Amino acid sequence: MRYILLLKTEENPAIGAPPRELMDAITEYGEEATKAGVLLDTAGLAPSATGARVRLSGGRISVTDGPFTESKEMIASYALIEVNSREEAIKAATDFMELHRRHWAGWDGESEVRKLFGPEDFGPGAAP
Repeated sequence: MRYILLLKTEENPAIGAPPRELMDAITEYGEEATKAGVLLDTAGLAPSATGARVRLSGGRISVTDGPFTESKEMIASYALIEVNSREEAIKAATDFMELHRRHWAGWDGESEVRKLFGPEDFGPGAAP
């Protein structure tokens, strides 16, 4: 099963860049997870000031340039993983958050764990 882990945090330029120790730990964790066949893809996202929102509402399409000050939390990065269960996906998210706890004192955020639909979700015998 494939899951996407969405790392969310407050977009706050005052907090600064992640510490080198954290980035080194994330690199090592990512290399191990990739070799194990768990990590399929990952990336950090640029600040919302570089983005745009495209919205369809009431039959009209509108475009809003970032930054998105109305949002308290922003998606900072994602990881696409392949695991055997929801529990394994939660464990991967917990391990990643532990890296932040150990290497970036005072950082707050959350990781949302979401299953991606796969063929098993739509064929005969799929759960409703």
